[in-house]
Amino acid sequence: MKETSVLCLLFLISLLSSTTNQARLTVSPSSSQFFKGDFVSLSCEEDDSSAGWTLRRNTSKQQRTQCGDGWGRWSGSSCNITVYPWDSGVYWCESREGPISNMVNLTVTGGSVILQSPVLPVMEGDDVTLLCKTKTTPSNLPAAFYKDGSLIRKQPTGHMTIQHVSRSDEGLYKCDISGHGESPSSWITVTESDPPVIYSAVRTEDISYGQITIRPKRTRDFKPEPDVVYSSLK
Repeated sequence: MKETSVLCLLFLISLLSSTTNQARLTVSPSSSQFFKGDFVSLSCEEDDSSAGWTLRRNTSKQQRTQCGDGWGRWSGSSCNITVYPWDSGVYWCESREGPISNMVNLTVTGGSVILQSPVLPVMEGDDVTLLCKTKTTPSNLPAAFYKDGSLIRKQPTGHMTIQHVSRSDEGLYKCDISGHGESPSSWITVTESDPPVIYSAVRTEDISYGQITIRPKRTRDFKPEPDVVYSSLK
């Protein structure tokens, strides 16, 4: 019985040390806004290709359609698409088992101004640069930047950097270039950095005939959680 418990313990430790099969949707160029006719590449960066991740989207005209089904073309592990306003919507990766990745919201405009802002959530403490640009003129024109409808500042070069972002910087941003127009609005999400979870070795007194107890050892920022108990193989 002790040999069975030890074998089961080794198996459980291998599971705890392995990474859960997940996918992360990335966008290149990294932006949430695009001009009509821009080329965009979307990729499902996956931990395990056997999970069968597929890129899907919801737009005003299509629901849960996948790349290649009337839009986009696969090239290697990326879905490439020349975007138009009707391609605006929510994109995500989905596995055949059901789990999904992060979701990104892409906006395609037929106008003359866009705001280049992070398409993925940004971490607290990071610096974030916003760029207000036009389709046909240099990207260093003077621009005004707005958050939640209120003017933040005017920048002579069209760039604005938010240093050491915090949760208070989360919100809806847009920009305006005089004589060219206003960009659509995009939401910027700010996330906290979670401390790592460290699992301690299992003490000999935690191994008994019939069950194995895994006691998670967490950082002080975490509240203690109940022990996870697994029955041994018989």
